[in-house]
Amino acid sequence: MVRSSGGGVRESTPRAAVPVRIARFAARGEASMLPASFREQPIMAYIEGRVVHDADAHVMETGEWFRMLLDGTVDERIDAHFRAGFRDADSEFYAEIERLQSDPEHRAKDAEELMARKNHHAIGAFLREDRPAALDLLGVSSQLLFTSRGNVLLESLEHGDDLDLLYGTASASNRAQVEYSRVDSRLLPVGYVPLADLERAPVAAAEAIQMGCSALLVPAECPRRHATSHVALDKVWAQAQEAGTPVLFHVGVADRVLPKSHKVNGLPDVPDFHGGDENFRSISYMSIPSMPMQALSLMILDGVLERFPQLMVGVIELGAVWVPGFMRQLDAAFEAFSRHEERLQDLKLKPSEYINRQVRVTPYPTEPTGWIIEQAGEDICMFSSDYPHVEGGRNPYGRFERSTEGLPAEAIDKFYEGNFASLMGSQLTV
Repeated sequence: MVRSSGGGVRESTPRAAVPVRIARFAARGEASMLPASFREQPIMAYIEGRVVHDADAHVMETGEWFRMLLDGTVDERIDAHFRAGFRDADSEFYAEIERLQSDPEHRAKDAEELMARKNHHAIGAFLREDRPAALDLLGVSSQLLFTSRGNVLLESLEHGDDLDLLYGTASASNRAQVEYSRVDSRLLPVGYVPLADLERAPVAAAEAIQMGCSALLVPAECPRRHATSHVALDKVWAQAQEAGTPVLFHVGVADRVLPKSHKVNGLPDVPDFHGGDENFRSISYMSIPSMPMQALSLMILDGVLERFPQLMVGVIELGAVWVPGFMRQLDAAFEAFSRHEERLQDLKLKPSEYINRQVRVTPYPTEPTGWIIEQAGEDICMFSSDYPHVEGGRNPYGRFERSTEGLPAEAIDKFYEGNFASLMGSQLTV
């Protein structure tokens, strides 16, 4: 662990090796298939020596996701629409991935290649029986678990016209997340609550809470026909507050943050960092903060966080370098307009104080996290790995360690543990 008694520059202390369960093979009675050296030698986890909660991790769905986890209980139209996102041409890829995940020689390198294997190649990416081993190897005490395909699909449906498909897909996806997470109490399943329909949204929230979702994901972008802060959605926030279940915003479709015309610049096409066309590039990355800034502005200035003082809000994989300036801009808006706007006169705190009290944010590992904490305060930022997505990188913990070096020990503890605990409240049981 890295600490100093004075809370300044921290010194490294030796890591102790910890044994790692080989969950998949043990569950099948196949542990003997592994090389003796792997079965007997203690394995060092990626993170050791401190309690760390992971505020952003994912499953990697396949076309068989609903069938695999929900055993044919999903409406045929919903399942067909979900499966349509997986090309038939990729079937050989998924077959090879499944073969690798059952290959003892490949699995013998789990610890060595933990952070190098990404997306479907990663341990526990889609096979739930493998996820406990991944948690052990990562060394995290808990993990907020989001979908991958589901996030993108549901955000797109949110702005379409087929509400039955939207709410049906959300329900099926949430059930799958809960079912997958039953394998380990450290997994905290996130359920999606569409806000497109003011009457259906509270029903969807109640269902997600009742089925065991540990957090409720709502779109950061405004619904098509009303604001995120519409008073009819108070029924959603009230349920979340009463259940002690946080509400989350998460990054979604890359090019929703910019008009399509931003690519029409007369220059060659720029591939994303996957080499494809679906993820963020530098220009769209720069616009990511616009969505959480809009959502938080509505929820704070329209009084949602005033009306629901125990409601916790997480801003996940949307960066955090924008937070210090945003807090000051909120207060400047309050100063400029409070004399004339009754809604602002009803606020009992400065807008930035609602963020300190109720909002928690995950910086990207490439951001200056130490500076963000110094500017915004110690109570806001949280660690996240984005496991197993490529965007999380091969060493997020190392990057965060370097970025936060020199901060007081209490601030470091809050970043890795305390701020996540305050976000999750009673939902955190490990």
